[in-house]
Amino acid sequence: MSELRGQDLHLWRGEQHVLRGVCFELAAGQCLQVTGPNGAGKTTLLRAVCGLVPLESGRVLWQGRDVTVDPAAFHAQLDYLGHDNGLKADLSATENLRCSVRLRRSVTPQQVASALALTGVPDTGSAQLRYLSAGQRRRVALARLLLTGAALWILDEPGSNLDPRGQELLAGLLSQHLSGGGAAIVATHQPLGLPVAQLLPLALE
Repeated sequence: MSELRGQDLHLWRGEQHVLRGVCFELAAGQCLQVTGPNGAGKTTLLRAVCGLVPLESGRVLWQGRDVTVDPAAFHAQLDYLGHDNGLKADLSATENLRCSVRLRRSVTPQQVASALALTGVPDTGSAQLRYLSAGQRRRVALARLLLTGAALWILDEPGSNLDPRGQELLAGLLSQHLSGGGAAIVATHQPLGLPVAQLLPLALE
C-alpha cells in the first residue's frame, strides 16, 4: 500500500506552468528523490505536497486519504526541512529543539542531547545558533527530524552546507528512517547514498 500518492498535480506560477501532471507513488520504506535543473519546480512540488502552496488541480493522498480533508492530521505526520533551517538565531540549539519539538511531543533533556550527539554536534547545546557555522546549524535541524518522530520527511536540499562527513551522516539518518518504516521525499542535486531498493527517482524538467 502506498503511504503517499500524487495524482496529476498541476500548478502555475504566474504565466509559468511549473508542475505539469506530476504523478508519484511512495510506499513505507521508500525515498522519492526529486531531481531537475534550477527552476524545474522541485521546491514548489515539496511545498505543494505539504500544503504550503495551493494546487490548481490534482490530489495528494496520505494513506489513501486526500490530505485536504484533514490537513492538521496530515501535518502531524510530516516534518518539512527547507532551504531555511527553521531555527531561531537567538536561542541555543537545545532551546530551539525543545521549543519546536514541543509542538508535537514532549522530550527530555537527555533525548535532546542524544539527538545532537547523533547528528555530530554534541557540544553545541548551550550555544546560540548565531554563533554556529552553517553546517552545524544544518545538523541541529537534522536533530529535530529525529526528535519529532514524523513518519514522512520532506527535505529540500538537506545536504546544504554539510561536509563529506555530514553527507554520510545524512545518508545514514535517511536509511535508518526508511528501514524503520518511514517515508521521505528529497529534492537534491546530490547523490543520497541510499540503497537502490530504497530510492524512487522523479525527474522534473
